[in-house]
Amino acid sequence: MPTSSDAVTPRTGDERLAWIALARTRGVGPERMAVLIEACQTAIGAISAPIAFLGSVPGIPEAVAREIVAASLDAAAREVAAVEAEGGVMLLPGDVHFPDLLMPLEDQPLCLSAAGDLGLLDRPAVAIVGSRDHSRYGREVCESIASRAALAGLAVVSGMARGLDAVAHEAALQVGGGTIAVLGNGLGVVYPTSNRRLYAAVREHGLLLTESPHGARPMEGSFPRRNRIIAALARVTVVIEAAATSGALITASVANDLSRDVMAVPGPITSARSVGTNRLIQHGAYPLLGIEDLLARFPEASVPARSTSVEPGRPGPLAARVMQRLGLGPAHVDELSRSMSLPAAEVLAVLASLEVRGLVRQEPGMVFAPVAAALAAEAVPRRGRGA
Repeated sequence: MPTSSDAVTPRTGDERLAWIALARTRGVGPERMAVLIEACQTAIGAISAPIAFLGSVPGIPEAVAREIVAASLDAAAREVAAVEAEGGVMLLPGDVHFPDLLMPLEDQPLCLSAAGDLGLLDRPAVAIVGSRDHSRYGREVCESIASRAALAGLAVVSGMARGLDAVAHEAALQVGGGTIAVLGNGLGVVYPTSNRRLYAAVREHGLLLTESPHGARPMEGSFPRRNRIIAALARVTVVIEAAATSGALITASVANDLSRDVMAVPGPITSARSVGTNRLIQHGAYPLLGIEDLLARFPEASVPARSTSVEPGRPGPLAARVMQRLGLGPAHVDELSRSMSLPAAEVLAVLASLEVRGLVRQEPGMVFAPVAAALAAEAVPRRGRGA
């Protein structure tokens, strides 16, 4: 059976609108789209064909043929205009920015709406998903992994849901990194409404992505469909806290089906929030014990701030300033950023480098403290060669 990817050709003008109209037609999925293009040569040919002809095409029931005949170029044009009014663009298979990573999906999206930085679709990506009802531990782990992944140049992909999805997006944005929010609704709809500010921030500094029509409210089934896109966009899916029936496990299952890596954060066996993640590990997922476990799967990843790098030997000037400040006591990364008049991303990059070298440690809540031995070493005055 052909698929929609077998029928990808450049589309402009009415042909592009006809493809969108077919994609929004009830009963038309990737297989039927491919059959229609094969039978009618073009999308405009398909929506212009007589119902008798469409009904004769193998795999096209009469009810679907009637829906195709009713498909409207004007409705497709109105959707394009609405998406563009949101500062977005519609992406079709074969377009430059349409993610090839989605092609292996059995139920490929026939079109996407995107608003924000399309360049994020070209970055290596990690999906970070988890519980809506998370613990403090889950939040701290999520903040740490998402911020460091973003600093390493990875796109952090999640689902804009309440809970750890939102934490992952926020942590990536806080350090100036890139994040992709895959929505279970159309552009122009903020769901949940508590994420209104986050929605605006991701549109401004990251990327909103959805296969739902513009203005569509979330429906039953919207979120499992969204989850398959989250998994397909990412090389690795990380699950941080998930109950036995968590939707995050659907994302992990799709990643497994696509032969992508799944990593899970172990949690207490007494916690219902950790049942899903612990079972993932039991069934073969990689345990995520630190950022190095994740970055080992991204050899191209690095901290992209030359001025914050720490050379072998003693810390450089900026790192030494951070160590000196931490000598006054443990501090949150935001407090360090304010007191040193430096961007939080720059401070966090220095802290990450110092932590790798064993000079600082991270405590709960993105608080950093010096390792006692390193602090003592910094207090020893340097001696000249003749000393």
